[in-house]
Amino acid sequence: MKLLGTLKRLNDMLSQVDLRFETLKTAPLDKWIALSEDETKIVAVGSTYIEAVENSERVGVSDPVMIKTPKMWAPLSV
Repeated sequence: MKLLGTLKRLNDMLSQVDLRFETLKTAPLDKWIALSEDETKIVAVGSTYIEAVENSERVGVSDPVMIKTPKMWAPLSV
């Protein structure tokens, strides 16, 4: 029983990682992006950190996960 619960949690975590990778694949390059708390949705984008935070607050997300995307993804990055 305990092993089943552990396997389910592990599967849930891997699903979250997959969603995060899919989200980052669609993110605009060389921008600041604000992600939802679960990191599965882009809620705002900006050319600067401040712009992305302000855009995030406008859509009601006050504590986003902030990431600066690269100018180009390395082949093994995503």
